[in-house]
Amino acid sequence: MSDHQPLQDDESDLKRLAIEGKLPLKTVGIENLKEANPQHMPPHRYIHPWFARRPTPASRLAILASVLPEGVDSDTLLKWMQIGPDDVESGIADYVEEKKQNEGDRDGTLGEHYGYPRPFRNSPSDEEREDLHERLTDFWDGDLPTVLDPTAGGGVIPFESLRYDLPTVANELNPIPWLMLELMLEQAPAVGSLSEELNKWGDRIDETAAENLEEYFPSAAPGQTPSHYAGTYSVTCPDCGADIPLVKKWWLKKKSSSKGIAARPHISEEGDISYSCVKLPDQVEKSEFNPQDGPKSRSGAECIRCGVVMDDSAVQECLAEGDFEYEVYGVKYVKERGSSGWRAPTSDDREALKKAEERVSTDIDLHSLLQVDRYIGDEDRAGPYGVTQWRDAFTPRQLITLYEYQNAFKENEEEIRDAYEDETKVEALLILLSLTASKAVDRNSRFSPLDTGKGYPANALGGKHFTLQWAYVDNNLAAGNQSYNDTLRRIRDSYEEIQSYLEGVGEDRATVLQGDAANLDVEDDSVQAVVIDPPYYDSIIYSELSDMCYVWLREYLSETYPFAFAGELSEKGSEAVANVAKFKDVAGNSKSKKSLAEEDYESKMADIFSELYRVLEPGGVMTVMFTHKEASAWDTLTMALIRSGFTVTSTHPITSEMPQRTDTRGGGSADSTLLLTGRKPVDEDDENPEPTLWSDVQSDTREVAQEAARDLLDSGMSLTKTDVIISAFGPTLRVFADSYPVVDPQGNEIKPRKALEEAREAVARVLIDRYLTLSEGKIESLDSITEWYLLSWLIYGADTFPYDEGYQLGLGLGVNIDDIKRSTKVWRKKRGDIQLRSHDGRVANINSSSPSRSKPIDPEDFSFSSALDKVHAALHVYDTSGEKAAWEWLKERRCDSDQTFKSTLSGLLQVLPKDHDDWEIARDLSVGDTGEYLQLDLSNNVFNDEDDADDDDDKQGTFGDFDN
Repeated sequence: MSDHQPLQDDESDLKRLAIEGKLPLKTVGIENLKEANPQHMPPHRYIHPWFARRPTPASRLAILASVLPEGVDSDTLLKWMQIGPDDVESGIADYVEEKKQNEGDRDGTLGEHYGYPRPFRNSPSDEEREDLHERLTDFWDGDLPTVLDPTAGGGVIPFESLRYDLPTVANELNPIPWLMLELMLEQAPAVGSLSEELNKWGDRIDETAAENLEEYFPSAAPGQTPSHYAGTYSVTCPDCGADIPLVKKWWLKKKSSSKGIAARPHISEEGDISYSCVKLPDQVEKSEFNPQDGPKSRSGAECIRCGVVMDDSAVQECLAEGDFEYEVYGVKYVKERGSSGWRAPTSDDREALKKAEERVSTDIDLHSLLQVDRYIGDEDRAGPYGVTQWRDAFTPRQLITLYEYQNAFKENEEEIRDAYEDETKVEALLILLSLTASKAVDRNSRFSPLDTGKGYPANALGGKHFTLQWAYVDNNLAAGNQSYNDTLRRIRDSYEEIQSYLEGVGEDRATVLQGDAANLDVEDDSVQAVVIDPPYYDSIIYSELSDMCYVWLREYLSETYPFAFAGELSEKGSEAVANVAKFKDVAGNSKSKKSLAEEDYESKMADIFSELYRVLEPGGVMTVMFTHKEASAWDTLTMALIRSGFTVTSTHPITSEMPQRTDTRGGGSADSTLLLTGRKPVDEDDENPEPTLWSDVQSDTREVAQEAARDLLDSGMSLTKTDVIISAFGPTLRVFADSYPVVDPQGNEIKPRKALEEAREAVARVLIDRYLTLSEGKIESLDSITEWYLLSWLIYGADTFPYDEGYQLGLGLGVNIDDIKRSTKVWRKKRGDIQLRSHDGRVANINSSSPSRSKPIDPEDFSFSSALDKVHAALHVYDTSGEKAAWEWLKERRCDSDQTFKSTLSGLLQVLPKDHDDWEIARDLSVGDTGEYLQLDLSNNVFNDEDDADDDDDKQGTFGDFDN
């Protein structure tokens, strides 16, 4: 290793770190996307469901760059990160980027194409650890730096730190991820392989439980064992008294829109329903029986016999009051040789369900099981349907199944304890067996939907809320896919892989804590580096979602870990999230529950950052991995960081996620991660800094945001337009933090949100220059409403996007979108998001004798409030009355000389998706006689099919795609 003297910061005594210099961000982003393949993910993801785990490459970069000195070359860093083949010694970043460009033309697997496995499959060698440790001890005054993750969650950051054999401290408030941390960081290095032991005890538990469950899963033929019961609820028709099954679709296993296996209902004269199992199109055509048409819809449930629709409020009332029956409409079975099929339910199946219902109501232990009131927060959709205790979240057969496996575990627990002298080994086995049962809960509840594409239950925790499923599955854990043994096998294999990655790591390198991150059991000034992926503001309410598994794990492990499972539910009060449900009873006219939740989140994050400031040694570093879109989240996080005393020294964006991942879909999470680094000063300055006027900060804010955006657009990194804006937040916040406190001329404090508004608008201008060419003039010449509408389409590429983002964009353009919502109807709210309206939602019918008053645009007018109104009116005339009428309409209003009209029309052609109805009408308006009249100056690429475009920059979606 060559000698390397750490560089000094010219303005302080801080020794500069690698993360404060240039990093191979694009290369790491490529590796993040490779890891995002759901079929080949790191083993810790299969141990137990948890939320928002960071990719291995991004985590390794954050860790290593936070402890290594500035000046470590890219090749050395990437080699230590296990990126690049062994035979490429230099130019690794160029090699990886070239492979990415040719990835679509590859033969074989990704690993074969790139010439090396995904980084998570490789731990550093002993020689690499030795080289790394030598560099680190030189830099950190003879000692290895301690890496702390105070909100460790699923444990990616501390696990990767431990793989480099660094002193590692991990803390977690919630007992479920804490169990995973115990297992991965402390027990796995000490115990090693447990494959043989898990097979032994898992088989015993499964055999005992299976025998006790046999009567609840009767076979219809020799050699056929039911594995999954497709179930729903039936309510009584208020008109004819027949049963109404609350199924939305009758598919059991769907291959296409007209091919698959479905349950076909038959109704008797008495109103009872039976089912047959049919194959489409072999046994019945879709024209005769359409499985898409179930009785349940958004508005209610239609009686199969008499056709009366029972409205949704009445359906909800029936379920809330228990006035319903559990209904089985399809049975999946497995054969002795492993094949499977579907059949109709029999009388034995219905009798087995009644047995389960009777046992739950008469068995004392079962009757009292999980009589725990649920926490009904804003993420809950099941409380109004009567799911008020945790036992209500399970059908009788689900409850018995989970109970019998719990009993089988308890029967073997004492023998497990007696079989091994090593207490750590015992606890590891108990945790693994308990996590197996808890993971099975995720696919065996009334929240777990039938996945008709796969023919078995999907997981309840795949989203961010609890929703009562109209089609659920009673899962026989003793048979078939998603069985107990199947789940145990996955957990066992994951654990075995995890422990193999820690070979050569010291047994005592890791310390795992359980508690509030604002009150750590860590000495002052004892930690060199904090790497934290903080809670996601309001995107995920971890404690609420984890309760479904927590209540079962408490049944398994409360005696082993009484301190972790002391409460009936997981801890809510200390959790650092913006949970509006906590404030629904105290919000008033002065403050909304949202603003109270924001203040609570900021306060808790400030307490956490203050605690991290305490435990960091002077000159120590904190790198925050933050993945969020909403300005309010950045505002509260930044204020908490600044007020805790940290100095922001660097920011880096990394592509980190595949767009639209399941656990944060539709929420505030972005598709890139921003590494924001703060340092604890060597010499603390007790003097209060002089305030800086916002007017002095504003221009610097715009300049750094635009410079960052241009650099990102030129970098070839795979970032969406939204993520380019978010990534520019980092340098913006650094300018703000350097100038803090920032005030207006009256001395009122300016919050980071103001700087983020400025940055959002400034970056939008860069995006306009890069991707939008108007027919006449510039977009700034348009009115603010039209400008906001065009920019929203340009940036988000869809009609629906988060409200906070659209609101902040509007403020940057000088328009309060709330003020224009009712009068212009240019947008509406859809499940809390913004949904942009097209012309048909805004323009009254020109051919109607009584135009709708609900639509604000009268196409007969000659003057319009905005350019967008005029263009939408023109689209309506063309769509409803044809080209000739549109030509006359345009000429009467002299649109050929109306620069704002022509700019708006050409803008819509560039920002709207080509399959949007308005785009097709705008295209037709821009050609032919109307186009000849308007004489728009349009690029040929505007009308090209997206697949035929020569320049990827004309496409909506992501930039670069690593093909520059």
